[in-house]
Amino acid sequence: MTLQPCGCPNARSERRRILLVEDEPFVREATCSILQNAGFEVLPAEDAREAMKVYEECGHRVDLVMTDMVLPGRTGQQLGQDVRERSPEVAVLVTSGYGEAEYETESPEARTYFLAKPYSRRSLVEKIEMILEAGPMQRAATQAS
Repeated sequence: MTLQPCGCPNARSERRRILLVEDEPFVREATCSILQNAGFEVLPAEDAREAMKVYEECGHRVDLVMTDMVLPGRTGQQLGQDVRERSPEVAVLVTSGYGEAEYETESPEARTYFLAKPYSRRSLVEKIEMILEAGPMQRAATQAS
């Protein structure tokens, strides 16, 4: 199976790539659409196993992993750790509908962030823009190989 990013490329020269991991099809499709309309390239995956496959197929070139906390097989935090073992500079945004404090821990120094569900289009895009603008200017998807 050849995996295709959501949407068509646009004319932006520094298009940022997001690996979106969400097991609920409606939420995944809606979020993909929001991010695409905001100008991001989105690589969708329904679980951690598929996300790692997509990540490998794109040559480890992602700027952000946006993942649901609760996934079949592995948590979003575990997936973030798996990606970080290969690409320490990649930011991870964990989302969850559970308001438990343990999920709401952010660590900008470690480039790990949290966004509670449900989120609005505006809060999602603002959060991602803030994450991608923060920290070191090492953006994996836009670096030359």
